[in-house]
Amino acid sequence: MLTRTVFGRTYSYSHCIGRGANGGTGFRIPVDVGLAPNGVAYVLNRGAEYVPSARVTKCTLGDDAGQEELIHEFGSDGSEDGQFMRVTSLALDKNENVYVADEWLNRITIFDKDGNFLDKWGIQGSGDGEMDRPWGITFDEDGNLWVVDSGNNRVQTFTRDGKFLSQWGRGGSGDGEFNMPWGITLDSKGDVYVADWYNSRVQKFTPDGKHLMTFGAPGSGDGELRRPTGVAVDDEGDVYAVDWGTNKVHAYGPDGSYLTTFIGDAQRLPMWGEMSIDANPDMLKARKRVKSLEPEWRFYYPVAVEIDDRRRIVIVDQQRTRLHIYIKEKNYVEPQFNL
Repeated sequence: MLTRTVFGRTYSYSHCIGRGANGGTGFRIPVDVGLAPNGVAYVLNRGAEYVPSARVTKCTLGDDAGQEELIHEFGSDGSEDGQFMRVTSLALDKNENVYVADEWLNRITIFDKDGNFLDKWGIQGSGDGEMDRPWGITFDEDGNLWVVDSGNNRVQTFTRDGKFLSQWGRGGSGDGEFNMPWGITLDSKGDVYVADWYNSRVQKFTPDGKHLMTFGAPGSGDGELRRPTGVAVDDEGDVYAVDWGTNKVHAYGPDGSYLTTFIGDAQRLPMWGEMSIDANPDMLKARKRVKSLEPEWRFYYPVAVEIDDRRRIVIVDQQRTRLHIYIKEKNYVEPQFNL
């Protein structure tokens, strides 16, 4: 297990899960993940244009030895109830109902945890409660849904059944303004964090939209961002920003100070990937001819991050069709060696 300690925090790389597949034990252009308390993950697959495969894959996260399991999958391509056209994000409510945002249909589709269609709501427009390309979504402690209304450069809140509650934000590059915002999360105090994609930053707000802080700045260096898509906050207030443009995930302290960068450490294939290679001798021979597999270990267009109640940091690696899992250790003690 790869471990690093920075500024009093210790992170360990655990494992990754997934492989490229249009159904079953694998993902196709995954764009988001929702984490249930019992170690279950709901992976949102956007699917490829040339092979329709939009769906939600429900599976276990497994452990550092693999052992992830497919539970079932639901949803399909189309515009009817329970179908998708261009999905962007996913969120779970307290009952583990699954909410999926669709930027093409400008709607939210709701399923129960078994994948049964429950409801849908949403209408295209720029008025209160209307949406233009909804991207990131997340729930607050009161069970209200926060939606990044990307095309309108704002954030809106709704009840679970789609009743409009509030909205704030506008287009621009100043503090509190957005240019095609993407991911969203809330911390334990209810403050709101938004990945401001085209402005290459993450902004923090009060629940009523007052700008508090900016994380990152345009660039490709330590802590700098170029097209961030996802954001998460852990139980100690550390912030994790997925930087799609540089294939990195940066960690910041609660005060915005840069902590460290994750680039992907998947030196061992996911269990599902190993199964594919075991079943295909030609694939194994081809891998042996490659001079270095290191590029395969790294992120390739990461897009989302979530943190579960076990401090597992789960990063969605879009183009490599997998989830990377790191652990923020609690009360970690450096091993002592007698020389």
